[in-house]
This record gives sequence, structure tokens and C-alpha cells, in this order.
Amino acid sequence: MADTYLVTGGMGCIGAWSLYHLRQAGLKAVNFDLSDDRHRINWLLSAEEQADITFLQGDLRDTDAVKRVFAEHEITRVIHLAALQVPFCRADPVLGAQVNVVGTVNIFEAAREHGVNHIAFASSIGVYGPPSEFPPGLVANDAPQHPRTLYGAYKACTEDTATVYYYDYGISSTTLRPYTVYGVGRNQGMTSEPTKALVAAAKGQPYHVPFSGTMQFQLASDVARQFILAAQQPLDGAFGFNLGGTPATVNDFVDIAGDILPDARIEVADNPLPYPEGFDDSALRDALGTVYDTPLPDGIAETIAHIQRLGERI
Repeated sequence: MADTYLVTGGMGCIGAWSLYHLRQAGLKAVNFDLSDDRHRINWLLSAEEQADITFLQGDLRDTDAVKRVFAEHEITRVIHLAALQVPFCRADPVLGAQVNVVGTVNIFEAAREHGVNHIAFASSIGVYGPPSEFPPGLVANDAPQHPRTLYGAYKACTEDTATVYYYDYGISSTTLRPYTVYGVGRNQGMTSEPTKALVAAAKGQPYHVPFSGTMQFQLASDVARQFILAAQQPLDGAFGFNLGGTPATVNDFVDIAGDILPDARIEVADNPLPYPEGFDDSALRDALGTVYDTPLPDGIAETIAHIQRLGERI
């Protein structure tokens, strides 16, 4: 029997790209999301292509609703991405905990009840905390977690939850920790500003990026493909992996955009983000073998070309 992939949060950036790649590969996909706003998916797939995907609207906090999705659609693989990001968790901590923590427990419970033995899900480098907590260089995959945001704390909790589900119920899991994801569809969240700058520049508009610093930029398409691979290659345990890449500054990002769009008017604030510059992805490379890592100049060029094709639609 062919696999059926459940993607939670498919209306978000990484989720939309996950649905895109699943559909392009001819794989059966079910999207579960509280939102029915398809604007990001419309930037990636035509209406005819979207007809191959099952779209379900529902609340991740509703345990019974989540279990029904597994039962009625015979889910065999899970890519759990739905979550409230940093600003939303700060604004409503209770709702943030319900969606990010309880929602993840509901996914594991539904998997346990319906015989799904592996889950791929999203964490974040926000679990680690400020650079003062770590020695110079790339932060190790097994470095201590000292989150300084509720979002990071909730993500750390979900990683611990996954470990317990493995020891108690034998459900394996792979969680991936993205850093600064960019690309078409990344128009929400704290680190969406570089992508918003590309959209503005492609339209001939000025833009001010409110933060600076060195970080790892990860193309949304690559991140989605990594989650799909994580769902397809179960490991024996509950594993969390950093997504890496070569660290670059926000100014580097803007300079590359300027090489492609000489008339771009993008300013960068002198305001480094309170996170380490980079995270070691060697454990991910050892475990999964394949890491999708488009060079930054190529990823920015692809994104700008995509934005230009969309024109006034974006």
C-alpha cells in the first residue's frame, strides 16, 4: 500500500514547500491546518496541481480531530510542522503552549493509537539560547539547551516529549532545527525579513532589515526536502539535528541580492540577533547521508527569479 503523508501546518512556508515536493514526487499528501488561506501554496502550485492534495481544516489542539485524520486517511508518514512562532508565543503564552506542546502530544498520541511508528517534526535553534552560553565556533548538535523565548522553551519541551514517546512506546522521531529560512513563502516570523527584502527589491521598493549579524540561511525548498527525507528514513531513537550550512552575514545576503538586482535599496540595522552564528550539522549528515544545502548565491537567485515570475501575485 502506498504511503500517505500527513503534513501539519501546510499553509506555512516550509509546509507549503513540503506539499509542493510531495506532489511533484507523485506522493499522496494530506494537509491539516487551522488556516484555509492558500496564498503560499498558490505561489508554488496551480489549482490543478493542488487538486492532488487533500486539504483538511482543523485544530491541532483537538485530540479527537487529530486522531480522526490518522484513521480516516490511513496516515503512514508524518511531517509535523504546525506551530506558533516567536512573536505569537510571546503575545499569547497559553495559546502558544497549547498549539506547540499539546498539539505535538496529540500528534504522537494519534500515531501511537494508529500504528504509525515514526514522526518527523520541526524544532528550532531557538532551543539553544544566546551565544554567551557557548564557546566560539559552530554549536554542537548535543549542546545544552538554554532557551530564552517561550517559543524556544516549547520546542525544547517537544524534543523531550519525543524522547519519552520513544522509550515508553517505541515511536521513533527525527526533529530538525532550522535557523534563518528564506525563500518564496517566508513572509511571517522573526527571521522572515531577508525574504521580505528580496520581494521589495524585486518590485523596486526600498526595505529596511531590522536586524544584522551572522547566521545560517537555509532555503525553504531545501528545508522541506530535508523534512520529507527525515520522514522517509526512520532512525532507531528520538533524534534532534541542527540544519547547518555556511554562516553568512545579513549584509552578505543583501550584497548578493544587490549583485542580481543592482537597483536594490536594502538597508540593514546594526542590531545582531541574540543567537549563535552557526550550528554544526555533521550529526545530520552522518545519520541521513543527504543534506540539501543550496549555496546562498544560487538560492537567492532562484528566489528572486521566482518572485519575478509571480509578479503582482506576491
